[in-house]
Amino acid sequence: MASNMSRIRKIGDQIQRDLSKIIQQEVKDPRVGMVTVNDVKVSTDLSYAEIYFTCMAFGPQADEEAQAKTRIEQQKVLNNAAGFMRTRLAHGLSLRVIPMLRFHYDAVIDSGSKVSALIDRAVSEDTLRSQASEEEE
Repeated sequence: MASNMSRIRKIGDQIQRDLSKIIQQEVKDPRVGMVTVNDVKVSTDLSYAEIYFTCMAFGPQADEEAQAKTRIEQQKVLNNAAGFMRTRLAHGLSLRVIPMLRFHYDAVIDSGSKVSALIDRAVSEDTLRSQASEEEE
């Protein structure tokens, strides 16, 4: 059983590498933007692959609502192109069955950025407080 899970993990890693290249070089839709494939989770029967991605198309000035709309649009475009990408994957993988691809936006990166910003803010406020208390003494 452990060897089967190892095989599935290796297949997921290979799909991640191949999909990254396919999206970057062969998907011509301008709505996709700069997409990074963060993780691929393949089902134990190899019928589905859950693809987790992030996108770098946003500037710091973009508001949350615009970013959310862009993420949804990119996810739709990627899911619509899943058949094409699955066909391209079949050329590089030596598998009898190529998993169906389902794309999901990976919000973990955004959450990590927000937590990091909160920590930085708390540290700077703490530094200011300690400097103010030292000046009072």
